[in-house]
Amino acid sequence: MADEVYMDIPQVQKMAESFGNFGEILQGVAKALEVAIMVLRTTAFVGLVGGFAVERYLSMIKPRVENLAKKMNELKGDLTGAINHYQTGDESGSRRFR
Repeated sequence: MADEVYMDIPQVQKMAESFGNFGEILQGVAKALEVAIMVLRTTAFVGLVGGFAVERYLSMIKPRVENLAKKMNELKGDLTGAINHYQTGDESGSRRFR
């Protein structure tokens, strides 16, 4: 086991922000997919069968995009928590073993 653990906090914060930004982008993509799905459902109702096929395809992709957005936000939270625990670890650990 390592004698000393080091974390480049600014770099990890940048990573957390990047994951958060990517999560927000994916949420926007999911919303855009929802709009496209609604438009394609409407055109399929009018009689454009090709629109229905594309709507089915987008309907399969949308949950995956939403899941990725959720995971990106979860990673952001995990990294932020790791930074917090790293910064306060010595302090809280020293209180436990007095």
